Amino acid sequence: MALIRNKKARLAYAIEETLEAGIELHGFEVKSLKNGRGSLDGAYINLRGEEAFLVNAHIPPFQPANTPDDYDPYRLRRLLLNKRELAHLAGFERQKGLTIVPLSLYNKGGKIKVEIAVARGKKKHDKRETIKRREAEREARRALKSKER
Repeated sequence: MALIRNKKARLAYAIEETLEAGIELHGFEVKSLKNGRGSLDGAYINLRGEEAFLVNAHIPPFQPANTPDDYDPYRLRRLLLNKRELAHLAGFERQKGLTIVPLSLYNKGGKIKVEIAVARGKKKHDKRETIKRREAEREARRALKSKER
């Protein structure tokens, strides 16, 4: 079960490959995420040297009064990946038109994990096609549900 999702990612990008990564967080950030607070809108993964970082993810403090004064909710958060995974992602990042985006943050075995995806940006007509397909599926489900009654 996801703690927070990047709802716009599947609409704006064509997902080519997904990976799971750990994330380095402060304790109050973990509490905030488990409370369902935070946002991945506009977030992306940046590779710098031998490390990967989650950029532009908003995770507010759990209790603002007990948070350090210099805390930035948009700070860079290091992703925990092994060297082989980092090299694999670096190969994708060098390709034109590909980006690495977070899809969701979720709890797994007491740890917070990030589902990241290598994605290609969709054009406007592709987005419209996705919306039409989703609407048609929704209408079909409604029709089946009304027939059952």
